[in-house]
Amino acid sequence: MKKALAVFVAGTSAIAAAIYLSGYGYIFKAIAINLKKGALTPSTDDEEKFPSHIVPNLKSKKWDKDEKYNTKLLSESVIKDLKKTRASSLIVIRNNQLVHEEYWKDHNHSSIMNSFSMAKGILSILVGCAIDDGYLQSEDQLISTLFPQYKNSEYGQFLTFRHLMTMQAGLDWEEEYHHPFAPNSKQYFVDDLAKQAFEVELKEMPGEKYEYQSVSAQLLGIALIKATGKNLATYLSEKIWKPLGMEFPAKWSIDEKGIEKAFCCIHANPRDFAKIGQLVMQNGNWNGQQLISKEYCKKLLTPTKLNDAFCFTIWTNQENDLKYYFFYGFLGQFIIMIPEKNMVIVKTGLYNKLEVDDKKRPLQVALLAEELSKIF
Repeated sequence: MKKALAVFVAGTSAIAAAIYLSGYGYIFKAIAINLKKGALTPSTDDEEKFPSHIVPNLKSKKWDKDEKYNTKLLSESVIKDLKKTRASSLIVIRNNQLVHEEYWKDHNHSSIMNSFSMAKGILSILVGCAIDDGYLQSEDQLISTLFPQYKNSEYGQFLTFRHLMTMQAGLDWEEEYHHPFAPNSKQYFVDDLAKQAFEVELKEMPGEKYEYQSVSAQLLGIALIKATGKNLATYLSEKIWKPLGMEFPAKWSIDEKGIEKAFCCIHANPRDFAKIGQLVMQNGNWNGQQLISKEYCKKLLTPTKLNDAFCFTIWTNQENDLKYYFFYGFLGQFIIMIPEKNMVIVKTGLYNKLEVDDKKRPLQVALLAEELSKIF
């Protein structure tokens, strides 16, 4: 028995050592974090698992409520879909007023939830702010102006901010979420995000192919930090959170070096996420103040030639009679903007099997946009 135990321990130690030496040591960190603080997989409620930077608010202002607030019933198809996809919140804003809000699974209006990749769209907004502030020349500025190492790269010398926002960077990165050895899994738990991002080579010329890659957003975030001289949470607070009078401070998860997880992980409540959608739908204007230039907001929502469902890290559907745009986060986080209805919909949830169309857009977004625009 003792001999068998010794063999088992030795074998386990050898496997652990092999995993660590192969560059997958973050897996042990992931196991330790998850066993200590809840669910074994990423969730909308995992903000306590990681250190974070606070995104301070100022002069909190709630949404005005419509006179028919929460009086209209959702359709059976919407209710069924929300239940199936384990929704945690649903917010509907119409004509700048809160007309419907509902929460599930012990959440309420003050619950902060993980944006996941909706953060990528918010990051693109901050690029526009940085251009307006003079930190950047334009969205076509070369990344090599901030990180000279790219000047010596066959393809990296051509890499721009636009390429990173439109997912046309040409990086050697396979987007994969379903196993612990995937680069995305490492990105979620790694101690040094900058090191990981800079180690990713370019495999082809930027601007010639659309390929969704979370490392593009991380590199974009690191470039913004370098350009502005501020961490992302501070800049988000200064340019968006305080001017919009967000109800609550937010949190932006960081690595052990203090760098924000730019590809994801802004933790905020649904009402405040809705204000971001409203701001974009109003072409960057909020209470008469132009927070983002109209010119940049137009670019932000212009579909690319290589993928007409994708803009500056914001998705769109222009084929339907009802046209809309949306921020899209893993597990079913959405900020949906329907300009012709002056409507913003925020839905959060926890479902990893969302059905998508041929352009990888969740069918749930189409259902929510079409059904809720009729109801409200």
